[in-house]
Amino acid sequence: MTFNASASVEANNEVLIVQQQISVVTIGIRERARSRRFYTEGFGWTPVFENDEIIFYQMNGLMLGTFLFPALEADMNRQGSVGPAAFSLGHNVPDKDDVEPLIERLLSAGGTILRPADAPTHGGFRGYVADPDDHAWEIAWNPAWTIDGQGHVTFGL
Repeated sequence: MTFNASASVEANNEVLIVQQQISVVTIGIRERARSRRFYTEGFGWTPVFENDEIIFYQMNGLMLGTFLFPALEADMNRQGSVGPAAFSLGHNVPDKDDVEPLIERLLSAGGTILRPADAPTHGGFRGYVADPDDHAWEIAWNPAWTIDGQGHVTFGL
């Protein structure tokens, strides 16, 4: 299978190459310590940078930032954010038997169960947990997707 990770975009009579990738996902948080506990104790992730307003976690090819709501709103020049919308972040695990223990670990680190783990009609096994700021995380196993040693997920059917 061939994968084209870039696209051509014409702007001002110039062709720009735009990679098909996301560099950073930044989510708003209300309380830094509570959020940090969820991500460091629940997922077991290590921050690569942190200050009083933001914590960055190096992922497999992108960065996850947790940014205090007021500071994020000021950075975006956008006021009045009320919280997460209808979206979820996904974390795939290599084995079906890994889903429920990770959900339990996230619950013990301050998460809230949104949907207990079960098998959806489209296949696999998944459950949903909200972080302390109500961001939904799908914890999933998909038998058709591979995960390499660096955590890169490859779509395959």
